[in-house]
Amino acid sequence: MQPDERDVPQISRRTVIASAAIVPVAALTAAAQAPKTALSVSDRQILEAFVDRLAPSDELGPGALEMGAANYIDLCLADYLAAEKSNFVEGLAALDALARKEHDQPFVALSPERKDALLTAMDNGTASGFAPNSRVFFNRVRRLTLEGMFSDPYYGGNKNFAGWDLIRYPGPRLAVGPGDQKMSSLPKPLHQSAYGASHGH
Repeated sequence: MQPDERDVPQISRRTVIASAAIVPVAALTAAAQAPKTALSVSDRQILEAFVDRLAPSDELGPGALEMGAANYIDLCLADYLAAEKSNFVEGLAALDALARKEHDQPFVALSPERKDALLTAMDNGTASGFAPNSRVFFNRVRRLTLEGMFSDPYYGGNKNFAGWDLIRYPGPRLAVGPGDQKMSSLPKPLHQSAYGASHGH
């Protein structure tokens, strides 16, 4: 018997964003953008549905999917996280299998409420029959989603600098003028990658 979807704790976009502070800067600058991707079309669709529910768009602005978080993860799995690819794909397959078992539908076809219920169960470690460990996989996708939302656009995420705008990060700069140092006003966003203007997207 499934719990009433209204009783399932919802994954809060604000909670996900607020925890971005725990992502070390080194993780955001660890790898260069690769020209190739790692995931199949079906795996990419599951991943996109996953990150979309972790931080959906709302009145504050675009969500993780619109910011390019799935693209960032896919590029990383084709490059410096290549050793994780098989485990990552296994986790996506397990999520889809769980959706089919519980609701007789693929994960991407579920309603937002049912997706949230499954992801909450994964986060709580109560996802029935999920292998590998659901909580470990959930946390890994969540961490990479945060990196994709807030890293330099050079790495394939943070599309249109939406992540930086959301947290009011003005962008990297070598020097700031007196106007940008006033506490009474926000600095103007630079909207430029640390690697140059050609790397924004």
